[in-house]
Amino acid sequence: MQETAEARLKRMRMRSWRRGTKEMDLVMGPWADAHLAGLSEEQLALYDRLLDENDQDLMAWLVGQSTPPGWATGLLADLGAFAVKRLRG
Repeated sequence: MQETAEARLKRMRMRSWRRGTKEMDLVMGPWADAHLAGLSEEQLALYDRLLDENDQDLMAWLVGQSTPPGWATGLLADLGAFAVKRLRG
């Protein structure tokens, strides 16, 4: 059975807020709330792929401790910029 668009967004939002580490919950959850509904199919596919990565790798990529894979670079930059802006108010 194929997932509906509504179910897909709900699943992705839930996975964004329930990552496994609180730090990634606080980065990905608010970003998902603010952006998921407006993403193209291609962007949704990339974000869904990002959701499959483990939190330790995601955090290392976001803070520059390691180099992210090329497919994730733009999305991670957007996530990082959103988190910084949100924290600085």
